[in-house]
Amino acid sequence: MLPKPSDRTLSMQSLIAAALTLVLSWPVCGEDRRPWNFENDIIPILTRFQCNMSGCHGKAEGQAGFKLSVFGFDPEADYAAIAHESRNRRVFPAAPEFSLLLRKASGQIPHGGGKRIDSSRVEYGRLRDWIAAGMPFGTATDARLLSITVLPSEQQMTMGQQQQLTVTAVWSDGRQEDVTQLATFQTNNEALATVDEYGQVQIGQVPGTVAIMAGYLGRVDVFEALIPHAEPLDANAKQHLQRLVESAHVIDQPVAERLLQLQIAASPDCDDATWFRRVSLDLLGTLPTASETRQFLLNTDPQRRAHAVDSFLQRPEFSDYWAMKWADLLRVNRRTLGRKGAQAYYGWIHRSISDNLPLDQFARQLLTASGPLHSAPAAYFYKSVSDPHEMVNSVSQVFLGIRMECARCHHHPWDRWGQTDYHGMQAFFTQVQFKPSGGGQSLVTTAKTETRHPRTSQLINAHALDQPMPDVTPIGDRRELLAEWLTSPQNPWFAANLSNRIWAHFMGRGLVEPVDDFRLTNPPTNPRLLQSLSQHLTTVKFDLRQFVRTIVLSDTYQRSTQPLPSNAADEQNYSRYPMKRLDAEVLLDAVSQTTGVPEVFPGMPAGTRAIQVWDSHLPHQFLELFGRPVRETACECERVSEPTVAQVLHVLNSPQIESRLRHADGLLARLMARVSAPEELVDELYLTFYGRLPTSEERAAAVRHLVQNSQRAEAVEDLAWSLLNSPEFLLNH
Repeated sequence: MLPKPSDRTLSMQSLIAAALTLVLSWPVCGEDRRPWNFENDIIPILTRFQCNMSGCHGKAEGQAGFKLSVFGFDPEADYAAIAHESRNRRVFPAAPEFSLLLRKASGQIPHGGGKRIDSSRVEYGRLRDWIAAGMPFGTATDARLLSITVLPSEQQMTMGQQQQLTVTAVWSDGRQEDVTQLATFQTNNEALATVDEYGQVQIGQVPGTVAIMAGYLGRVDVFEALIPHAEPLDANAKQHLQRLVESAHVIDQPVAERLLQLQIAASPDCDDATWFRRVSLDLLGTLPTASETRQFLLNTDPQRRAHAVDSFLQRPEFSDYWAMKWADLLRVNRRTLGRKGAQAYYGWIHRSISDNLPLDQFARQLLTASGPLHSAPAAYFYKSVSDPHEMVNSVSQVFLGIRMECARCHHHPWDRWGQTDYHGMQAFFTQVQFKPSGGGQSLVTTAKTETRHPRTSQLINAHALDQPMPDVTPIGDRRELLAEWLTSPQNPWFAANLSNRIWAHFMGRGLVEPVDDFRLTNPPTNPRLLQSLSQHLTTVKFDLRQFVRTIVLSDTYQRSTQPLPSNAADEQNYSRYPMKRLDAEVLLDAVSQTTGVPEVFPGMPAGTRAIQVWDSHLPHQFLELFGRPVRETACECERVSEPTVAQVLHVLNSPQIESRLRHADGLLARLMARVSAPEELVDELYLTFYGRLPTSEERAAAVRHLVQNSQRAEAVEDLAWSLLNSPEFLLNH
């Protein structure tokens, strides 16, 4: 046995003998006797065992004095850290088993990250042999990784089934190599399937589609599994879906096709009252009044739903609600823009929605805005995201649904985008500047700016994603070229992203989820439906109102929330309508409307509703508690939609809500003064809070409560509070 290097007793002869023995016994790397290459052979090991992840040596400051680049994006720096830093003590070519790198990784000596690589593994042997060979870095002529392929690529599977994936790397020298043991794997839906570190897929007990992502040296590929329900559809359910397939409807056909594949039945249609309340909340962010609901329920016109939608689309609340949603994404933030700036920016968004400006023109006007801010308020976008890097991230995330931020520093771990792609997009925005003008500030573009690769210093000319980089810098305002590419019908992301976002608003989840995470390794759950929606949005020339009209009049949208045995576990195929929590602003307006006591917002005109408040930082306990976004990022995740215990307790115990119910001029007081019959009063309360008439059992119980209580006002208030605290009021269903 060789003595430890720390003993400093190794003789020159023993060192030479040990080194020769190891070098001569070094296994050949492949039949073609290819030379060692640090990036090709060693980086995958560091990634596979998470040495270069942000939780270990890949974090900004490194770990215990040893720093690696995240995901190995900088091989030169990683090589220097391993081979040359710390006085060359991390590797010991003469006796590689005693290298600090190996001894810590294999748990032979204390290591903060624990034991990562067992000494019996092939990867340990590869590291050892590379050290023994003198830690060669490789040359520019060495083979490059072109792609990886996962097999199988797709498969229909049964619940509980297992599948072993194989990952093959394709190299520029024509070689193909099985890299399954060094690849990393991840599922996009753990409820449907899990995958272990070796690529073994375990299918769960929920029907649907799931993607398993594989990554190796910055390249990615996907395995997709289709998991049908265990029980076949009954004849009636199958016949109903087949009729929808034959309908050729842009939404119902691809949805029904997928449900047939998965053997999932569709829930029945919802009743008129449920649909009327649902569509009012989704289109207007507003509850229908009792009189509006009664009028709709008495309407016998077969086209009453279509007529109701057409009426809603022309109401000012539609513009209020959808301006609020766009203001969230485009960061209408008073703290960044100032009060006047944020108000002007919001005003441009609201006018665009009110005028039904097509969404492609909306995006183009925003991207290419220039001139004095008072006459070009869309230019405030560039004040809300003043750094070119932030401009890349926001534009990509909002209008393309692509998260580019990772690629600023390293190759995206689960997508194809690298630093050249990122900085090619950044180059579109480096001309943007603000200069003083007569009425304030003006957005101008400089004649020429340069963008260089942060590692190689290579000049990068402006070019859009997946487009070749031009040899020279484009002349003029580069944002014009970006806007032309972004809104082009040939752009594979623009229409798909907008369709997916709008669809997610109405149906509770996107076809791509999260909605702003389009990538190869996060495929849509129903590709045909996403394609159909994208084509339809393009066909209607990006008309928001026309597009949402198609959605809310589809059979898919009009389904009830009633679960069936085959679709009770379905969360992604739109076999039933989902229960959705109301937005903070919508819920506050609903409380104000049903109690008849409007909210007062400091600094806002009397009568302002929560969906009309443009100031995301206006202090308001209710809005903050129920998840109003602060508009500091472009992420949909800023709006918190998950319920909390604090929210439940607030609705149950809030003195503000209690005072509204007891208000002398509130809706309850006016109803009690106008309606004397208990049955009629109960009907009015149910229409007001639930948008429907009570069932006979509900009416009997409520009337009994009113009649038996000597304090009529208190009894009515208690009944109203119980209605307000129920899921039927707090959720859109």
